[in-house]
Amino acid sequence: MSLRVTLLLLFELSLYAAVSSKKVCGRPTVSGEVEVEALQRVYEPGEEAVLSCAPGYVRAGGSRVIICTRDGDWGKVSLKCAPKSCPPLNDPTHGTAEFINIVYKSTINYTCDEGYILNGTTNSTCMHDGKWSHPPPVCEPVTCGLAPIPIYGKIVYDKKPVGDIVTFGFGGRYECLPPLALFGNEKASCTAHGNWTVPPECRIVVCPAPTAIPHGFITFAVKREHGYKERVKYGCDANYVMDGAPEIECEKTSQWSTKPVCRAPCTVNVKRGRIFYNAKKMWIEDFKPNRLLHNEYVVVYCLNKENKCGYPVATQCIDGTLKIPECYEEPSGTTYTLNSKSLPSEIKMCP
Repeated sequence: MSLRVTLLLLFELSLYAAVSSKKVCGRPTVSGEVEVEALQRVYEPGEEAVLSCAPGYVRAGGSRVIICTRDGDWGKVSLKCAPKSCPPLNDPTHGTAEFINIVYKSTINYTCDEGYILNGTTNSTCMHDGKWSHPPPVCEPVTCGLAPIPIYGKIVYDKKPVGDIVTFGFGGRYECLPPLALFGNEKASCTAHGNWTVPPECRIVVCPAPTAIPHGFITFAVKREHGYKERVKYGCDANYVMDGAPEIECEKTSQWSTKPVCRAPCTVNVKRGRIFYNAKKMWIEDFKPNRLLHNEYVVVYCLNKENKCGYPVATQCIDGTLKIPECYEEPSGTTYTLNSKSLPSEIKMCP
């Protein structure tokens, strides 16, 4: 081997050894939201790698450049990448959009209110380009045909239907043809299941002939059976007061509504003394006739013995009973005749 070839081989070997002992950087390790542009296998010390945010992310600060050091290490990655935001979405009409966030990879779930059917996707995902994967759905109302009509009945809709199809919540009110009575649901409604509430039945109702009431009478009525909602009117004898509605009605139970009661008048059981009645103060013997109608008040006078003054006490007639207050003391005949000015009704009134 010539000297020239030998020297050339030694030079290549020394150059290879120098290169082999030199430290280099491998591919940089970055997080999922960061990418390396123009990626290569080996980087020389001082060489730069350019970073960028992965699809679906935007730069939120830091440097895009990292440098390979003499030690064969990469400098600290400072690039910050934040997920892209998608446009905010409102709840669909008659529905709800449920979500925690509206950034890349977030998901929105859609539901509809009771009585509405979801037309479209049930969920949508925020994509890398800042757009939702699917448009919002539409919540369409459940529909029903026209309401079923009971035999001998009819329905009065809340509003006039258009055609033969109505939507959830559309309703009306059932009525029976006179004199039949309605048993069941009076209200009709198109339900969330696409059918109508159960219709009622129309039945014949008969009440027995009305009976008389004590101290009263039935006015202008033939004693016979009556049909549903027919009415009968009562009156009371003289000086009796009616307690309750004067008319009764045949109800769907085949019974009459509550009959009124004729309440009796009262007598003021005071032989001697003065009373106050109907805005007048009078002696009991001048109270003619001695009669107080039911619910009326009369005032008697009692004596406050300690202060020697009189005071009025009211009492009420309740169906023939009038309780005289316990404080009332009826005067003797002598006192009443000869010294009436000393009676509680005549002396000064207590303050």
